[in-house]
Formats: sequence, C-alpha cells, structure tokens
Amino acid sequence: MLRIAFVTGTEPGKWFARYRETTDHGLEELPSDDPFALVETGEADLALMRLDDRIGEPGETYHRVGLYSEAPGVAVPKDSVFAEMGEKLAPREFAGEIINFTYKPDSLIDDLRSALQVVAANVGIAYAPAPLLKVLSKKQVAVVDLTSQPEGMEPTEIGLVWKISADSDAIQDFVGVAKGRTRNSSRASSREAKKPIEQKGTQQKNLKKKSSQQRGRGAVGRRGRRR
Repeated sequence: MLRIAFVTGTEPGKWFARYRETTDHGLEELPSDDPFALVETGEADLALMRLDDRIGEPGETYHRVGLYSEAPGVAVPKDSVFAEMGEKLAPREFAGEIINFTYKPDSLIDDLRSALQVVAANVGIAYAPAPLLKVLSKKQVAVVDLTSQPEGMEPTEIGLVWKISADSDAIQDFVGVAKGRTRNSSRASSREAKKPIEQKGTQQKNLKKKSSQQRGRGAVGRRGRRR
C-alpha cells in the first residue's frame, strides 16, 4: 500500500486513478497543508508538495522529482476593478494596494486562509500560487492570474519527495505515472516485455542449431550416395 500525502492546491485525482488502473500496490490518499511533515514522521511514503529548502541536497536524505511550476496569482475582492477586468495583470497594476499576504517557501497555508478572509471583507490583496488561491478562495474573492512574479514571491514548483531509505517499486511506479508513463510503458510492462524477447532469442538460436544439424546430415547423405 502506497501512502501519498498531497499538498493543498493540487488535484492529482487523474494520477491516482491511473496508478490504481496500472498497478496492484494499492493507494492511500492523505490531503495535507504540509505533506513533507508526514513523510518526515513516516506517516506517508511519498509527498506531492511545493518544493522547499527542507528537502536538502538531492540524493542526501531525500529523492526529489520536479513535475511542474505553478503560475503566480493574486486574490482580490470580487467587486474590485481588478476582478472586473477579466485578464492577466502585471504586478505593477497593484501598486498602492494593501498586501495582506505574499507566499514564501516557509509560509503557512493557514496564514493565507486568514489573509483571504480580510480580502473577502474588501480590504487589500494576497499573492500566492494561482492554483492554491483558486482552491481556498470563497465567494467574495476573485483570483487574477499574473504576467510575472510579484516582488517578494519566489516561483513555486510542485514535485514528488520521498526518503531514499524508503524507496520502493510502489513509489517508482507512481513517479512513472506522474511523469506520463502509460500502461504500455509501465515498469511492470517493461519487466514482462523482457520475457518474450529472451524466449524469442532462445528460439532463434535453437532454429539455427537445428538447421545446421540438418545441413550436416544432408552433406553426409550426399557423400554416401556418391560412393
């Protein structure tokens, strides 16, 4: 059974479905604001998370596989002029606005939830990854995509992280699914594919050997007739 913790703002449902279809490992889903903490304590085998400095150097204690970068976004009051524009905006458009929150690698998602309550009360804005804002925002908040990163907010990358000491076929199979491996190209299929190839090679050797023996018997027979 693979236990995977996934961070708020991601929607890995398609990966989970494909994993169940293409493997027999079993899967336990653990939604979490901080999936890395669950991997640290051993409560989860694998984390789908926003990569941060806690992971350390690659290959030191944890394996990491980057999957995709998140677009930056800004949460604004639903009735604001920014929400009415209905298009991507540059961060400079928000100069002079009260900034209630700017996402950083060590930010707590609960702090963003609190900031969004202030935005919903028609006060200020909040910067964070757009997918995260869209999951957390309520009726009185609109999410606007940005053309570039706002000042003070670093780009965010979603990736898979697991302990080197806990590596397994189950984890590797999920990594393959997340990286786009199909049923026909799965690790299991690859292992099965080797068998007929090896058998085919053995059959070819046997056919060559049998053909050589037949040619040898034929040559002896011809020599016998010439006598």
